[in-house]
Amino acid sequence: MECSSDESEISDADIDDYVDKSYMDLKSGKNVVRLGNEKFRCPFCLGKKKQDYRYNELLQHAVGVGASNRAPKVRANHMALANLLKNDYTDAAGSLPSQQVVAPSNPPRPLPDQEVYVWPWMGILANVPAEQTEGDGASLMQQLADFNPLHFTSVYCSEGRYTGYAVVRFSKDWIGFKNALAFQNYFKSQHSGKTDWIAHGQEKYIFGWLAKEEDYKSGDAVGRFLSANGDLKTVSDLEQDLSRKTETLIASLSHQITAKSKYLVELECKYNQMNLSVKRAMEETDLLHKRYNEEMRNMQSAAREHSQRIFQETDQLRKQLDDKESAIERRSKQLSKFVAQTDMERRKLESEMKKNSEQNDSLHMARIEQQKSDKSVLKLVEKHKKEKEIALSKILQLEKQLDEKQQLELEIQQLRGRLRVVQHMEGEGVDVKKLTEELTEELNEKIEEMEDMEALNQALIIKERETNDELQEAKKELISGLSDLLGPRSNIGIKRMGELDERPFLTACKQRYGADEAVMKAAQICSKWQENLKDANWHPFKIVTIGGKTEQIINEDDEKLVGLKEELGDEVHSAVITALLEINEYNASGSYVVSELWNNKENRKASMQEALQHVLKQWKLHRRKR
Repeated sequence: MECSSDESEISDADIDDYVDKSYMDLKSGKNVVRLGNEKFRCPFCLGKKKQDYRYNELLQHAVGVGASNRAPKVRANHMALANLLKNDYTDAAGSLPSQQVVAPSNPPRPLPDQEVYVWPWMGILANVPAEQTEGDGASLMQQLADFNPLHFTSVYCSEGRYTGYAVVRFSKDWIGFKNALAFQNYFKSQHSGKTDWIAHGQEKYIFGWLAKEEDYKSGDAVGRFLSANGDLKTVSDLEQDLSRKTETLIASLSHQITAKSKYLVELECKYNQMNLSVKRAMEETDLLHKRYNEEMRNMQSAAREHSQRIFQETDQLRKQLDDKESAIERRSKQLSKFVAQTDMERRKLESEMKKNSEQNDSLHMARIEQQKSDKSVLKLVEKHKKEKEIALSKILQLEKQLDEKQQLELEIQQLRGRLRVVQHMEGEGVDVKKLTEELTEELNEKIEEMEDMEALNQALIIKERETNDELQEAKKELISGLSDLLGPRSNIGIKRMGELDERPFLTACKQRYGADEAVMKAAQICSKWQENLKDANWHPFKIVTIGGKTEQIINEDDEKLVGLKEELGDEVHSAVITALLEINEYNASGSYVVSELWNNKENRKASMQEALQHVLKQWKLHRRKR
């Protein structure tokens, strides 16, 4: 049976409001219900073959559909129709009782609160023809479709003979109870209930009622079937069971929610920490790239300038040699014209020619040596350039390895986080085992890749350390070999880092002790403070954070420094601080004086390239003077 409704649908929460609206439409005559004194029709079931009802038939139809599991709007319309019949058309009720049976609300309660029912809810059908039980009672199940029965069972006696009874089962919840009550009310309204069966059992139509305690304990075939497939319970018992199950479920869900909320907070904290670490790593990487690009530009510019200077000086020397050789040839031609002069003049001419020849040979040898020197200088420049390129390539490779290592560490942490999340997703429709195996396999591959990269990184670090040690040894040999050639007045010299300057001590001692004792006192005090600088237990530094980076600075409140400043003044105090900073920068672990290449003109540390350029320039000047 199909009931007409509007295209728009309503929710269960809006049923009451829609009942009032539909009731007002029926009352106003918008939908015609009454066809005559004793004839009525359902304005909401226009497709049904039967269009005329008696009062009690239409009322039972409206109550049954209103209590069924139909669409909310269909139920609301029929509930409004039932209200109209009970409130406005009571004159057509005739001898029918004024009280009609209405399906209960959710959760439904029978009028006697402690009435005992068979649970799961079951309806009993009596006087059922055997032909209607065929196919699991498909025809009867179709007729009872408005009450949503779940299963139909025919009842047989112990001898296997059909008893004429059948049992219809409903769902175990309150909706099933509601449908069972509607089932009972329907048969009762048709005068086919249990009391009617007891009074008129010989009638040929089907009777039906809701199974209760007296049916359960009857002892006949129906009673035995009910006791074998159900229990006796009251509505209060079911409500208490449901309440206990609900409380247990709520407690379990609350515990799970609390645990998962805590776990989510931990994951969020770990995510924030990981995000901050990645952000810092990216900032450091950008800074390294920026510094590398700037250093490359500076080195390329310096290399171009150095190469240009070498080529210019080589061209100038070659031009000077050519000019001198041309002058000697012209002089030789002039001397050849005076061959016929006197012996003395001839001997003098021979002597001058011999001298010019020797000079020419010397110039030729000098030119050859200059060419050799030019080749050596060019080889040295190329070797230095290649060493820088190799060092820079190693730095880039290390940076790339560091980026890849950080990326792998991030991926491993993300995979571990995903694996932990998947392990908590059991019961949520996800194949946890398969997903866990996939993530575990991917995690193991990333860890193996991480270990291989770590091994490669360690090999590169060892190679870099060996190269750095070789450069340091070369630097020490250069400093040792140039200590006699480089003086304090040259642009490039040797400075002893961490060694105290005696001049501020001598000046302070002259003012404090006089000129006679100043030299001796200055030497003693300077020697004492030089020993203090070597003391590893004295570390007058403090750590501060500037711009997000930690740095070591002088602790101005140190007792020794404060006493020195009060005793000998600011200049001596500044000399000691300068030596402290030099030792902390160049030899913090050993605390002793070390030699370093120094640019005296710009008062800064000199590179090996600057030292080599300076020595080459001094050698050229010395050769020209000879």
